[in-house]
Amino acid sequence: MLRTHTCGELTEKHAKEKVKLCGWVQSRRDHGGVIFIDLRDRYGLTQIVFDPSFEKKVHKEGDTLRREDCIFIEGEVAKRKKGMENPKLKTGKIEVFVRALEVLGKSVTPPIEIDDRIEAGDDLRLKYRFLDLRRPKMQKRFLIRHKAAQAAREYLSKEGFLEIETPLLVKSTPEGARDYVVPSRVHNGKFYALPQSPQLYKQILMVSGFDRYFQLGRCLRDEDLRVDRQPEFTQIDMEMAFVEQDDIFKIVEGMMKNIFKKAIDYDIKIPFERLTFDEAMDRYGCDKPDMRFDLELIDVTGVVKKSDFGVFKDAEQVKCLNPEKEFGRKELDKYIDFCTKEGAKGMAWMKVTGNGLEGSIAKFFSEDIKKELLKITKAKKGSVLMFIADESKIVADVLSKLRLKLGEDLDLIKKAEFKFCWITDFPLYEWDEDNGRWVAAHHIFTMPKKEHMKYLDIDPGKVKAQCYDLVLNGIELASGSIRIHRADIQEKVLSVLGLSSKDIKKKFGFLLDAFKYGAPVHGGIAPGFDRLVALLCGFNDIREVMAFPKNKAAECPMDGSPSEVSEEQLKELGLKIIAKKK
Repeated sequence: MLRTHTCGELTEKHAKEKVKLCGWVQSRRDHGGVIFIDLRDRYGLTQIVFDPSFEKKVHKEGDTLRREDCIFIEGEVAKRKKGMENPKLKTGKIEVFVRALEVLGKSVTPPIEIDDRIEAGDDLRLKYRFLDLRRPKMQKRFLIRHKAAQAAREYLSKEGFLEIETPLLVKSTPEGARDYVVPSRVHNGKFYALPQSPQLYKQILMVSGFDRYFQLGRCLRDEDLRVDRQPEFTQIDMEMAFVEQDDIFKIVEGMMKNIFKKAIDYDIKIPFERLTFDEAMDRYGCDKPDMRFDLELIDVTGVVKKSDFGVFKDAEQVKCLNPEKEFGRKELDKYIDFCTKEGAKGMAWMKVTGNGLEGSIAKFFSEDIKKELLKITKAKKGSVLMFIADESKIVADVLSKLRLKLGEDLDLIKKAEFKFCWITDFPLYEWDEDNGRWVAAHHIFTMPKKEHMKYLDIDPGKVKAQCYDLVLNGIELASGSIRIHRADIQEKVLSVLGLSSKDIKKKFGFLLDAFKYGAPVHGGIAPGFDRLVALLCGFNDIREVMAFPKNKAAECPMDGSPSEVSEEQLKELGLKIIAKKK
């Protein structure tokens, strides 16, 4: 090894030792001819000293060093003078007097600062990602990512799971997003797809007798990007045979507990709270509720329809929030504007005063109805009730967003807390108004609940699925399900989507063939690993924990991908570029 120690290792106990260090020049200070340099590697900083009275020749060489030069030094560790220590650094009580220097790589002036206090724009950070990744906070994030991956592997291996890789060149099957396709040179005119997930292959592994499988699987989806979405990402993909839903929950909860402890030394409480999809929608207006604060939606439809207020009487549903906080008219107008922008026709409100409920709509409510409202909402003096009246979907959507806004505005969210919950019993199908057909709400390999199988032919909208989501702090972290393991049920579920027997055989024949040879009951889940690491680090931008992410246009400014290929390559693949019409 070139170095004897790292730049975050030396302490007073190393005083008078001869050491060798490697790293990058973080900063340079010249104090009366003595040059002080902070030398940085991923472990920390060490102050090195070029003193002409210690080594004159090396002092001259040190005078040529600039930011981000990569260097090797030999020197002697000395305690810093009293009053010159830096208590913020592990190495803050020592410095290294340099006896020999070798410049391993000179640096031009960096286009971005390698400094956690100075944040460059996204474009620059991605173009010069190799410099951005040198920043200490970025290196810390990837250390957390590494620890999380090791903790997952450690726990699952202990629980009897085998890590098995599934292919990256697969058959194109409909899974909800666009496939990235790869042309075959050998089979002209045919294409592989890059996997949106290892779904079918992990199910086949269960048929193959590997009753506990996992991998940190790479997934690729050609879809529009956002903060928590990238064209390629990693998930902790896992599948188990001969299990029920509770078995999967227990494994995942234990794995999460191990990951949080090993990665950030945080103790999470298990088991996690469970809510059905219907309960979550009723109480929070969404299927990924942030459980770090208690503000819930209150259904007042039955009460307010007895009033003379036409807006409430004519609405399908009326719900409200009681934030237990009084607002002025200007603040209320801002919340009304917010709700309108989110799709509501408006937001009605009433204040709770010493005289009961007051406000512009209060005159439409009798005293008995007002008392009923106060009872059902548990509203006390000094609060405001905020109402949305509309179709149930709009009421849920608008109030769920208003709830989150109030949580932020009123500082209700316990930011330092990690709160998990399971959401279960999702609908198997959703009705697509635009295309006039049923579509899969979860994914098409999910087993319907046994008691709902009878609705597949007569009313698919009533069918609940044996599926579940894991939610953390209002973010969907994982989706999973008990899978269909019988060919006849799988064909029936697919036929509701409008697929013919011919289509089913063409797209999924290899899976259905496997089911004919004694397929076990099985199920699994796939927590998003990038998203998990981002949340461990205290935010939700997965680009910050991916080494080389794409920008919003799905481009990599650093390497210039996607890029054109040569005519020779296209010819070899039997392809021709046809320009899109604008």
